[in-house]
Amino acid sequence: QLQLVESGGGLVQPGGSLRLSCVASGRTLDNYVIGWFRQAPGKEREGISIISTTSSLTKYAGSVQGRFIISRDNAKNTAYLEMNSMKPEETAVYYCAATFPHVYGSLHAGDFESWGPGTQVTVSS
Repeated sequence: QLQLVESGGGLVQPGGSLRLSCVASGRTLDNYVIGWFRQAPGKEREGISIISTTSSLTKYAGSVQGRFIISRDNAKNTAYLEMNSMKPEETAVYYCAATFPHVYGSLHAGDFESWGPGTQVTVSS
């Protein structure tokens, strides 16, 4: 069974950067599409970005396009989300999730099979 654990969250100032990591165990990550999501208090879980199994394809939500970068290192069983020019309204719990390759393209949380516990990101001065 695939297990995911996020890390790298914390406090960042507006305009600052943060890099999240998602480490997989139990199964090799290269068989899965990886997505990053976030959920702020009182709001629905929002899909941010996804990356295909070989990193050849990536997709971003319009709200983060040009500021966030998704990547993965299958040899390390790890995926990453680099977040730049962060805004206070992006304060949320950030999650990584995995799904099967035929689902690539979806940023809908219901299409993802495995989830990490999340890491808190707070954007504040």
